[in-house]
Amino acid sequence: MRDNGRVISATRQPEPQAAALPPRLIATDLDGTLLRDDKSVSPRTVAALAAAEEAGIEVFFVTGRPARWMDVVSDHVHGHGLAICGNGAAVVDLHGGPGAHRFVKVRELPRKNALDAVQLLRDAAPGTVYAVEQTYGFHQEPAYPKLHMEIPDALAPAEDLLHPESPTAGEPVLKILAHHPTLDPDAFLTLARLAIGDRANVTRSSPSALLEISGPEVSKASTLALCCAERGISHEEVVAFGDMPNDVEMLSWAGRSYAMGNAHPDVIAAASGHTVANNDDGVAVVIERLLEGRL
Repeated sequence: MRDNGRVISATRQPEPQAAALPPRLIATDLDGTLLRDDKSVSPRTVAALAAAEEAGIEVFFVTGRPARWMDVVSDHVHGHGLAICGNGAAVVDLHGGPGAHRFVKVRELPRKNALDAVQLLRDAAPGTVYAVEQTYGFHQEPAYPKLHMEIPDALAPAEDLLHPESPTAGEPVLKILAHHPTLDPDAFLTLARLAIGDRANVTRSSPSALLEISGPEVSKASTLALCCAERGISHEEVVAFGDMPNDVEMLSWAGRSYAMGNAHPDVIAAASGHTVANNDDGVAVVIERLLEGRL
């Protein structure tokens, strides 16, 4: 991916001069990063987010979660109310409150690409089962495990759910979820990326062998870059936080980035800095230091 002529790489380290620029935007993952393990937002973190926005720094929640799972932070969006959801597949306005979100930007996974990805991964990893995330719907195959706290809108093979003439064909596909019952999560990710190639972007945010398949070149980083460009914000003015492989590109792109104390090894390698674990309010610790001028 390119941003203002720069290639966004999952291995790029921030330039040394990036830290000299004051931050204009904070981009933070949610699960395992901003949220504690019990899915709460601590009072210290709420105060830090509010202080950042009061200082004129925008805060973007950048998550693999679908828009309907954003209620956990809907009380903490303050003035802007925007979130990047589905690993970059959608930008959502949360101002309306729980259940009333509005899609500002949608970067869909074309159905042809989705069908190709499903078949290629089935061939490469027999036993893979799928679920389909759309803007306002969640569907899954009958064998897909109960990983999410919701009842699917439909049960059918992925090929039927993604068929151009399916009942939901008029609604954009945001991402495909692919689960394997026995493969190692990192090995499954590597295998899927090799099998699917450039037909889709493949990542993961779960500790289990659950992959997230999005449109080509759709990632947290690429959508965040688009949002920043619209606001005249350079990558050097962004501070990012994350903990899992789906955060790597965003952390590599941002001028300053922090891996949580509980982060995956790939995240630690990609980030320019480290903070304490999510349960110890690692995001708040860094924001407080930024506002005090100590970073």
